[in-house]
Amino acid sequence: MSQMPQQAALPKCPSCAEPVEPGDLFCGACGYDLSVVPASPQDQPTMTMNGPGAPGDGVDWPAPEPPGSAGTPPGVLLPADLPGTDSGGTPLAGHEPDAERSTGSGVRFDRPAEPDEYPLQAPDPRLSADPGTPAAPATVCVACRAGRVDSDGYCENCGHAQPRERDHLERESGPVAAVSDRGLRHHRNEDAFAVGHTTLPDGTPAALAVVCDGVSSATRPDDASLAASRAAGDILLAALPRGTHPQQAMHEAIVAAAQAVNALAEEPATAREQAPHQNAPACTIVGAVVTSGLLVVGWVGDSRAYWVPADRGAPPARLTEDDSWAAQMVAAGLMSEAEAYADERAHAITGWLGADAYELDPHTASFKPDRPGTVVVCTDGLWNYAESAEELSEVVPADAAVRPLHSARVLVGHALDGGGHDNVTVAVLPFPAPRQGAGSA
Repeated sequence: MSQMPQQAALPKCPSCAEPVEPGDLFCGACGYDLSVVPASPQDQPTMTMNGPGAPGDGVDWPAPEPPGSAGTPPGVLLPADLPGTDSGGTPLAGHEPDAERSTGSGVRFDRPAEPDEYPLQAPDPRLSADPGTPAAPATVCVACRAGRVDSDGYCENCGHAQPRERDHLERESGPVAAVSDRGLRHHRNEDAFAVGHTTLPDGTPAALAVVCDGVSSATRPDDASLAASRAAGDILLAALPRGTHPQQAMHEAIVAAAQAVNALAEEPATAREQAPHQNAPACTIVGAVVTSGLLVVGWVGDSRAYWVPADRGAPPARLTEDDSWAAQMVAAGLMSEAEAYADERAHAITGWLGADAYELDPHTASFKPDRPGTVVVCTDGLWNYAESAEELSEVVPADAAVRPLHSARVLVGHALDGGGHDNVTVAVLPFPAPRQGAGSA
């Protein structure tokens, strides 16, 4: 087992030359640390090394300093390129005395100061951050409630994708409300809606709702539905106060929605990725306007509008006819409704908004209900789980006329509980009691 070499006693302090007693660790006059002065080694290496300049060794060893020069203890080599001072406190040539390094083992190493850690190859972000600017609070994952959400919208802990703004939307506008949800299977919400309320020139109130469903097989279906719903809603809110008949206003709104979707396909190549297999953005649309004693609906595609009377003893009704393969089979008498909608081609639409649509054929209809009730405007994400008017009326809460937002939430929840295979969007418009003398259409 190796041992540390013993320190030889010094007759006087190397710093102030005052006599010291054997065993002293520090000078009594100046406090100099006597342990930093190494003694001549008493042992010899087990392998004899040839001296400098010995023939045949192939190594030019540095020559030792002359004995006694600058107080250098015999047996210690201090090459001239090492910074620091000698044992007498005299700086070595070309160096400052503040680079001295020593160890408690009795051996001094005169070498440049080294940092506590290796320098970073890139700037340390902890040092470059402005301490006066508070850091933005980290977003916590909605799934694991522990991980931080990165800039791409995924949890760094569990990898769960975080909800986007359109994953779940709720909105109220006067007496009308709507809810849209991504569902449980789709990676994004391709539905969109617009709700609003205004007044007619005679001062009577009017409420409106527009619901659009992006065609998933088309390019940018989420952009198409959003553009269509906004365009149609804006036209209705502008046309109704001017005195435009609600049915004419609905027709104009659908035309404006189609133009907005068509414009998406005309964007320059820099606005979207181009590929030979891409087709034009497309969506369906359904809308409803409720005024005093009049109900108007309009649609293209397979999104629907339903009538649910407040008196559940009266029959409910579906107000729209799908532009779909199944509807065509039923209308032609080739299949029953049950058979047509059981076919895998049932939901293939034959009408839509988009630059590659066969033709734009807006459908509009007006009704004069003789009693109060509720109008439900929805995408197939809901009616897939309550297809008939009777099935849907069983899900609509009895207080839908006074709590439209709650009712829309209940209907969306019904679709999610049923499996949530598609995006689901629902708008609820209460229909007030008609004035005396109003008949039904």
